[in-house]
Amino acid sequence: MKKVLLTGAALVAVATSPAMAEGLKLDLAGHAKVYGVYNNNDEAAGQSLDELNIRKETEVHFTGETTLDSGLTVGAHVELNLDRDDANSVEESYIYMSGGWGRVNVGEEDGVAYLLQVSAPSADSNVDGLRQYISSYDSLGTGDNTLRLDYDHVAPGSGYYNKVSYMTPVFNGFQAGASYIPTMSDDANGFAAISDDDDANEYKDGIELAVRYEGAYEGVGVAFGAGYGKYDAETNAGAVSDDAKTWNAGLDLDFAGFGVGVAYLDQTDENATVEEETQTLVVGADYQMGAYKLGVSYMNQDVKNLANAASVDREIDRWTAGASYSYGPGMSFRGSVSMIDNDHTTAASSIDSTQVLLGTQINF
Repeated sequence: MKKVLLTGAALVAVATSPAMAEGLKLDLAGHAKVYGVYNNNDEAAGQSLDELNIRKETEVHFTGETTLDSGLTVGAHVELNLDRDDANSVEESYIYMSGGWGRVNVGEEDGVAYLLQVSAPSADSNVDGLRQYISSYDSLGTGDNTLRLDYDHVAPGSGYYNKVSYMTPVFNGFQAGASYIPTMSDDANGFAAISDDDDANEYKDGIELAVRYEGAYEGVGVAFGAGYGKYDAETNAGAVSDDAKTWNAGLDLDFAGFGVGVAYLDQTDENATVEEETQTLVVGADYQMGAYKLGVSYMNQDVKNLANAASVDREIDRWTAGASYSYGPGMSFRGSVSMIDNDHTTAASSIDSTQVLLGTQINF
């Protein structure tokens, strides 16, 4: 009997311990974005290629979270890509802690320069938004239809590299943050994993800083954000490298269902493999009326080669108009038309295009 009482007392002690309060609760979420895509691509040589295809982007998200009696919120988040041609099934994987003092993320997650970035209104955020998910336009003529025309603050910098990020609480609409990336890992952008021999074309570490404001002034909603990133280059006797730098700024204004905004991203990367600067300007406007939304946007992306060798530059202009309709909770039909003008130093890569997309997004 005494043993039973002691066991019961131990169970009560564990159940009431602040460190064991409730345990983490697992939430499941995700989305499926499926589009029919039509492209009419015109090359400088006079050739025309019509393409009709299906594009999709599917993810599932797992989040485990609990709030302790002390007020500390602790959680873990994982995002998986589920499409057959995804090169890496794990997109994000990190832990976080938050409270009245702010929030800390540790692991594979975007840095603060992206998390606090302000985007311009769009015709369809999957197509002409901050991070593009759906497209079949081949901007370089390489046959690689996964090329993106967007302006998220990740390249040539942090992406999903392992990092630690801190974001302050929101004070009167203001929030700030900082990220530190101790090791730049190998990825599709060609940044090799850091080693102890100071190889050329490698980046040691990086830091990001960002600020954001959201509020209202005389009935007009205002969102402004700016971010900066610096990524230190490795050096050795045979390397000609410089630090990579990125910065962004965005402004969005909303009034009576109307929205208008502008965003800018500048990226400079100089090493023995790539020496170029990319400047991206986006202007957008939209109008929300109940379940319906109309939007237009313009993007100019100018890539300048900084090498002393023969210059290979390109400039892309994209005009997009579209509409969406919310037909249920987390469900929307979307359609857009994009006109793309590509002026490339290499004539064979100067591919203009008209792109028509019709699809649906389902969030769960």
